[in-house]
Amino acid sequence: MVIAKNIHKYYGDTEVLKGVNLTINKGEIVAIVGPSGAGKTTLLQILGTLDSPSKEEDFLLEVNGIRLQNLTNRMIAAFRNEHIGYIFQFHQLLPEFTALENICIPAFIGKKNRKETEQKAKELLRFLGLENRMKHKPNELSGGEQQRVAVARALINNPSIILADEPSGNLDSSSAESLHKLFFELRDTYNQTFVIVTHNQELADMADRKLTMRDGIII
Repeated sequence: MVIAKNIHKYYGDTEVLKGVNLTINKGEIVAIVGPSGAGKTTLLQILGTLDSPSKEEDFLLEVNGIRLQNLTNRMIAAFRNEHIGYIFQFHQLLPEFTALENICIPAFIGKKNRKETEQKAKELLRFLGLENRMKHKPNELSGGEQQRVAVARALINNPSIILADEPSGNLDSSSAESLHKLFFELRDTYNQTFVIVTHNQELADMADRKLTMRDGIII
């Protein structure tokens, strides 16, 4: 599913990632933990094609059988839309759109059929227990509801993998627990793959694997 070998990242003279090696299997939930500044978010952004690794002769980044270093910028953008879903600490919903509309945006960007997209979005809302909230805008939803809408948005294109960066960091303990259980329900229902950067030890301990980063490497 995901193969990363010898991943380095420099910002100026600062080396943030120092040769990360990582393999993630289909249907696996992997938690990445470690202190602030360890390189967790940088690694997640590279896995998700939001950033690029510093090129080394023997580096490899492959997702779903596709070697990303062989793609043009336009091809990477299309790949990202089709294969990768994102969940952020702050839900990043667009305030002027309803829950249903926010969920549909990635599919519309990918030029998917509107009727089929809206039908799938409604099915996701039902699965997430938000069927009666689909016409509500973000400011009319609780924090937990907003994050569930963000989860549905990440799922709308049937991505190969979902990357989550501190997904429960902005939620109260009850909403966080509910979100954590949801990830496993999604894995069991859709065989979805998750890579989750988190400081929440409860979530990390629930994962199939917990990887610790320190000083730019996985230890």
